[in-house]
Amino acid sequence: MQHILLAIVFLVVALLAVVSVIRQLKYKNLFALAFSAITALAFGFFSIATIISEITG
Repeated sequence: MQHILLAIVFLVVALLAVVSVIRQLKYKNLFALAFSAITALAFGFFSIATIISEITG
C-alpha cells in the first residue's frame, strides 16, 4: 500500500513539473524550462514504473 502512495506523490510532483514547463515556455526562461522538463520526465517515469510494478507484481 505504501508503494502506491509513493507513486501517487511522484505523479503529483510530475504534474506540477508539467505545469511549470508550460509556465516557463510562456516566460521563455530556458534554464528553468530545462530543469522542469527533466523533473517531469524523471518523476513521471518513476511514478509510472512504480504503478506498473505494483499492478503486475
